[in-house]
Amino acid sequence: MRALFVGRFQPYHLGHQYVVKCILEEVDELIIGIGSAQESHTLENPFTAGERVLMITRALDEIEIKKKIYVIPLEDIYRNALWVSHVCSMVPPFQVVYTNNPLVYRLFKEAGFEVRRTKMFNRSEYQGTEIRRKMIEGEDWERYVPRAVAEVIKEIDGISRIREIAGKR
Repeated sequence: MRALFVGRFQPYHLGHQYVVKCILEEVDELIIGIGSAQESHTLENPFTAGERVLMITRALDEIEIKKKIYVIPLEDIYRNALWVSHVCSMVPPFQVVYTNNPLVYRLFKEAGFEVRRTKMFNRSEYQGTEIRRKMIEGEDWERYVPRAVAEVIKEIDGISRIREIAGKR
């Protein structure tokens, strides 16, 4: 069975890594859809789709996953009624969707897909908004992301980017 897991991954963090591991206990293959792929260089979406692909693939390499994983950027179309068919046109076929996003849950359920909620891993600490805030404020953010993700963010000078966007030179 192949599953779909969609997120913005701004950035991909240890909570995401935990969810991916849990999903892979239940399925044979996983599609990781990078939502809002057209967005970058904003406070909410500082990283490009390509940078997020790099973060995710390198983080997965670190944990030596043996199952097939596809990492696919998904641009928004801003029409919820058409979004599921848009996603389906962009990714390999799948049988089940994993999400905790209420809108994503509803849209795929209405389209006839089996939808499962993901397990949560220390949600108060592992959330992109808080990790981005720590980056902006110069606090310790690296312990919340896989080592490979921290390396990618340093490689692309991501901290300078997000601080500049936030007006915190």
